[in-house]
Amino acid sequence: MKKILTALTVLILLGCFMVAMALGTQNQQIVNFDFLIAQGEFQLSALLGIAFGSGFGIGWLICGLLYLKARFVRNRLKKKVQKQQLELDQLRAEPVKE
Repeated sequence: MKKILTALTVLILLGCFMVAMALGTQNQQIVNFDFLIAQGEFQLSALLGIAFGSGFGIGWLICGLLYLKARFVRNRLKKKVQKQQLELDQLRAEPVKE
């Protein structure tokens, strides 16, 4: 099921990319873009493509970092639970002292 969802997600992203490319070919207007310290003239389609690509990349980077952080926390908690389970099993195995 997970592979199907992954494949579906990839297909949707590929479809969005293809639609963006098709729309981008129709927008050949030159626009002025002011940087912080410079100014440049770009095609509207290229400028939108760069903005979309950089936003997509930054989004994946942030999500990837958050995913890795969650995995590390999960692994640390899993080790802690295993340690506590071993300690609990040892305590259950010992006879009760009165």
